[in-house]
Amino acid sequence: MTQEQLRLAEHNARTAAWKKFGPYLTERQWGTVREDYSADGNAWDYISHEMARSKAYRWGEEGIGGISDDQQLLCFAVGLWNGQDRILKERLYGLTNGQGNHGEDVKELYYYLDSTPTHSYMKMLYKYPQQKFPYVKLVKENAKRSRQQPEYELLDTGIFQKNRYFDVFIEYAKAGPDDVLVQLTVHNRGPKPAPLTVLPQLWFRNTWSWGYDPARPVLRETAPGTVEAEHPLLGRYHLYCDQAPALLFCENETNGARLYDLPAEGRHFKDGINDYVVDGDAAAINTEQQGTKVAARYELLVEPGQSATVRLRLSQAVHAAPFADFAALFAARQREADEFYDCIQEALPPDPDVRNVQRQAFAGMLWSKQFYYYDVTQWLDGDPAVLTPPVERDKGRNHRWRHLHNADIISMPDKWEYPWYAAWDLAFHCIPLAMVDAGFAKDQLRLLTKDWYMHPNGQLPAYEWNLSDVNPPVHAWATWRVYKMDKKLQGGHGDRAFLEAVFHKLALNFTWWVNRKDKSERNIFEGGFLGLDNIGVFDRSAPLPTGGFIEQSDGTSWMAMFALNMMRMALELAETNPVYQELAGKFFEHFLYIADAMTRGGDGLFNLWDDEDGFYYDVLHTPDEERTKLKVRSIVGLIPLFAVEVIDEALLRKMPEFTARATWLLENRPHLAKLVSRWEEPGKGARHLLGLLRRSRLKQLLGRMLDETEFLSEFGIRAMSRHHLEHPYVFSTEEADFSVGYVPGEAETSMFGGNSNWRGPIWFPINYLIIESLQRFHFYYDSKFKVEYPTGSGRFLDLQQVAAALAGRLTRLLLRDEQGRRPAFGPDEKLQTDPHFRDYLLFHEYFHGDNGRGMGANHQTGWTGLIVRLLHMREQ
Repeated sequence: MTQEQLRLAEHNARTAAWKKFGPYLTERQWGTVREDYSADGNAWDYISHEMARSKAYRWGEEGIGGISDDQQLLCFAVGLWNGQDRILKERLYGLTNGQGNHGEDVKELYYYLDSTPTHSYMKMLYKYPQQKFPYVKLVKENAKRSRQQPEYELLDTGIFQKNRYFDVFIEYAKAGPDDVLVQLTVHNRGPKPAPLTVLPQLWFRNTWSWGYDPARPVLRETAPGTVEAEHPLLGRYHLYCDQAPALLFCENETNGARLYDLPAEGRHFKDGINDYVVDGDAAAINTEQQGTKVAARYELLVEPGQSATVRLRLSQAVHAAPFADFAALFAARQREADEFYDCIQEALPPDPDVRNVQRQAFAGMLWSKQFYYYDVTQWLDGDPAVLTPPVERDKGRNHRWRHLHNADIISMPDKWEYPWYAAWDLAFHCIPLAMVDAGFAKDQLRLLTKDWYMHPNGQLPAYEWNLSDVNPPVHAWATWRVYKMDKKLQGGHGDRAFLEAVFHKLALNFTWWVNRKDKSERNIFEGGFLGLDNIGVFDRSAPLPTGGFIEQSDGTSWMAMFALNMMRMALELAETNPVYQELAGKFFEHFLYIADAMTRGGDGLFNLWDDEDGFYYDVLHTPDEERTKLKVRSIVGLIPLFAVEVIDEALLRKMPEFTARATWLLENRPHLAKLVSRWEEPGKGARHLLGLLRRSRLKQLLGRMLDETEFLSEFGIRAMSRHHLEHPYVFSTEEADFSVGYVPGEAETSMFGGNSNWRGPIWFPINYLIIESLQRFHFYYDSKFKVEYPTGSGRFLDLQQVAAALAGRLTRLLLRDEQGRRPAFGPDEKLQTDPHFRDYLLFHEYFHGDNGRGMGANHQTGWTGLIVRLLHMREQ
């Protein structure tokens, strides 16, 4: 075992809390629902970026390249000042949902470069301009732009011309679970000497101002360059600052004078360090050298092409010479990180670019952990020591989730644009996370099914903006996949306690879906937008202009997949506890009835499959009982691929009760036996196939999906067929026409805020499920089943080869091509060719359907992090 694997084992055995400190600060606490106490629920306006430096947060803390303990009591992050900006650079800047022409958007350049699972070594890069940061220009220029124009980014402002910027590398290395070394290395990439004030900051999250526990922790200077941090729960820590810089103290409390015209009362507020450094306000800091927030002030002058280093150490132990072993410890942790990833990447080709992409993807996933704190009852009712929230909140956002109390480390989609968990994002995150830390992946999946997360009615919380929204039910799929990955890593010993615990909670969730999302009790499901935002001709989460409801191809297919996932988990559990055979039979039966409804319609009259087009469509069901197929060729019609499972004959022989029930159903309900793919015909190696698609329909559907004039892009499967570029789908009512066209880039509609687009771009999670499903079909059919790839090419491949080819297309988005260019970087020459940019990766939310340019949230490593698996699946 490597040293990092030993640390993981110690943490999992609870003999050493190696994950006690980690990158658990968010990148944006302002503009979140948790901090919003307004009457109208406009979270973006209640606390703005401008207010953030002066407002003490109630539910969490933010910072640049920051760390905290796992309850976020003690926080550390980096502050910077180039001598030009009107405020310190203490947090990342971006546009609100109303300011961006395509929704909210971070306007900074930063990269996660490395991290081990225990965070024994971490590294990130922040690029800080030497000129005044263009806050106003970014807002004004984006306000001018229409939805048909690209977003105006920081690079577009010209502020990086002549390389007048600093590369600030932020690194952490742990000497022990409570002993963290910090190294900040500043490179001047510009042509002239440049000054920079570096302000490493330590502070306590404000837990004393809300009327529950008035106990106040304290930071105090105990020697030149040394801070003692004392907290009633956390204990005592020491921050050692190399070279004994000046220490600036204030309080992590709201500046009521600045924000609300309240008396200042001679106190020192959260923005005191900012006011002292930028404005020279000597009264803003506490000269008694104590408080609840402190910054060490390093004044640097960095020569062109040179670098300067700042070193600190945060430790529970008292060190007489804190920097004596600093270099040796840092070198050891860097070497151990290399050894760990050499082990993880053993099966990858030796190509350094491939390994760099995978390692940075892992880094992004591990850096995107966040302490997430949200108690809905306290948030709705308000706190004893502050004003009571407006009465509108009693019936407003999330008021049906009073049971929810979250205070955990959770994998985030993106800590700036989506600094809150999302149920289906999190399920995808756990697949790559399981490759490096299966324990954490299992804990994440277990977390959302805990009583203080999951609603008493069985619903999983969707995300902070609206906990009651409905995400696709992929939790069972992720649970089964992580279980299997972990079982393989453990030499065939599966964690049945984990599987059983999640299975029982997901059985409740399955029941919630059946009771709430099958209104007509016909096994045809709804679900609203189901995470696909603007994909439909209508907003599927709003009342329809025609009245009635939509029978959803994707909602119904997700439920068929859910049923098969639950059946397979039950069969696994039945190997040691026969009682689960009955539950496996129940989910098998659910799948059969859903498959029947998908094919014949819930009443035997109308179905979601279209024989003429060889495709699945949503069906509009109006109040007068009219039904219309909404013939939009989108991934909604590809999701039936995901409902596929292969069962070995050997397993069936061990499950007599399940096999007897299945046999009875298929013999006594012959219409079910006919409509389920090949259950009655053993495949290779006496395997049986369960799926929504028979061989003929599978070929028809893949014919469309693998057509380069429709779904198949050079870089993967598009979210919508390119057919709709020239032939948009139009649905007409007496009042208006509603249309859907192929839009390969940013959204041109404001539906769901407009900050994501499912009408043409390439999305990793859907592509990943397509690839995995093809592998499952191949496991049954073997090489006897071939399809034309691409359609019309005359080249025939088996489904495993198609899956590998698709994985290759997806990974090419981020890998260098023959010209050394990465498609995800788009046309920007600096990103493509500059040695200080070209090897630093961003893992975007989605990618342009034609040219592969990265779009959406640019640090959504979460589900785009699936590339770490795809690099192993691609054709070599």
